[in-house]
Amino acid sequence: MLADPSTKYRRMYQRVDLPDRQWPNKEITQAPIWMSTDLRDGNQAIFEPMDIEQKFKMFQMLVKIGFKHIEIGFPSASQIDFDFTRKLIEENHIPEDVYIEVLVQARDHLIARTFEALQGAKRAIVHIYNSNSPTFREKVLNVDIAGAKKLATNAAEKVKEYAAKQPETEWVFQYSPECFSATELEVAKDVCDAVTEIWDARPEQKVILNLPATVEVSGPNVYADQIEWMHRNLARRDGVIISVHCHNDRGCGIAASELSILAGADRVEGCVFGNGERTGNVDIAAIALNMYTQGVSPKLDFSNINEIIATVEECTGLPVHPRHPYAGDLVFTAFSGSHQDAIKKGFEFQKNQEVWDMPYLPIDPKDLGRDYDAVIRVNSQSGKGGIAYLLESNFNVTLPRRVQIEFSQIVQAHTDNTAKEITADEIWKLFKATYVDIKDKHYSAKTYRLSTENNDQVIDLEIEVNGETQHLQGRGNGPISAIINALKLPIDVLNYEERSISSGADAKALALLEIQVKGSGRSAFAAGIHSNTITSPIEAIIACTNRLIDQGVLSTSDIISEAV
Repeated sequence: MLADPSTKYRRMYQRVDLPDRQWPNKEITQAPIWMSTDLRDGNQAIFEPMDIEQKFKMFQMLVKIGFKHIEIGFPSASQIDFDFTRKLIEENHIPEDVYIEVLVQARDHLIARTFEALQGAKRAIVHIYNSNSPTFREKVLNVDIAGAKKLATNAAEKVKEYAAKQPETEWVFQYSPECFSATELEVAKDVCDAVTEIWDARPEQKVILNLPATVEVSGPNVYADQIEWMHRNLARRDGVIISVHCHNDRGCGIAASELSILAGADRVEGCVFGNGERTGNVDIAAIALNMYTQGVSPKLDFSNINEIIATVEECTGLPVHPRHPYAGDLVFTAFSGSHQDAIKKGFEFQKNQEVWDMPYLPIDPKDLGRDYDAVIRVNSQSGKGGIAYLLESNFNVTLPRRVQIEFSQIVQAHTDNTAKEITADEIWKLFKATYVDIKDKHYSAKTYRLSTENNDQVIDLEIEVNGETQHLQGRGNGPISAIINALKLPIDVLNYEERSISSGADAKALALLEIQVKGSGRSAFAAGIHSNTITSPIEAIIACTNRLIDQGVLSTSDIISEAV
């Protein structure tokens, strides 16, 4: 049993007095500045940190996606990060419009090492941080509020001093009051204002203030209130880029980031698929694609999401969860029968619509470089709609509703028996075994010849019944009635459909029909598949009679043969 939370836990954040908050009335209308921290925060959270080759591959992927701010590491704390920084600069791998960013603690010798790593960079963001929260002041840093502020201002002075020695670089300074969301707002504002004053923040020389939920300690609405309060009260606001860096400890990182944009944030930091310490950083792909589904361009390119997934998994060693928003293998997959039926019907309408409006699919999988093959998959939870969709989309076979109902029960029995998913190819094999291949079980058509006499179609048919060959002849107003009359069985064709299921030299016709036994009220479905449009209905009729025999409605002794 869980411990009593009222005695063990306390609220870790300051309530925000913001009765006229504006963020709930706003919508996201444009993308923020995105900053990827996959190579820093994401890298420090994996079992085996990336080597230089892996970091370089990840960097190239981030550039291709469209990130303009990329945090490449912590060069003062890691030789690999230092060497990687030098590689990017010395080998000229950084595009003209991309800012590399490096993190450094607010300590003098680490700042010196950081600027050494950045020597010769065309443009760079130097990111310093220290915590100002009560927990860190009291239990980690052993300083009071003034002492925490002094750590920040001393570091800001040092950064300014070292940057002045390398005027050839376009510098952008960033400060993070670590654990901002658990810090008193007045304290966070005072420290941030002191730092921006040292760095002379102004519209033509903007400073980034990153206000992180280093540990998520509140609901996303509280975090949005905190961001809006800072947005309203910061000094030099027109010279400040407010950045947010949300972790996901409460599972609300995406919501917190999106609400913070409404509250005044200009920039979002995170990892492509949400990697990072503990439960991870915010998932940038999810936020970006959330915007995309609302008609807002995220300014990031996820049109080949499978390639991005492969790179992230290769470089981090972490798999992307199959139910991960937008990226997972199963996120566009419906197993539920009711879902499948709705999606199938939705696709029929979507063919003539420009605006994407589909049941259960908030985004067009093709926009992410995926096809529709995995949208509907069939297992024991599935229904007729999913089965019909797979046959239609993969084999151009459209089943009448009553056939859908019957065949779905056959598939259901199969999946119940195997307790596994069944693929489209396996469904097709089961369909043929049930409705097509049975043409050779009791009656089997061997040869036929079709001719015309006095406006009638005449068929000479050779069939095999229980190992014996019989020659039959029938006459009718068309091939099907001629075949039925040749068999001389008490049957009628209730429904008949024919369609092509392939094209070109391999074109084949599928004949699908329903035959009823006269006087019994009993009927059966069957199909014939052949390159010849006369042969396919012959085989379908023979297959159907065989199914009726299996059902006990007909007998092989029912056939009345006449030698021809």
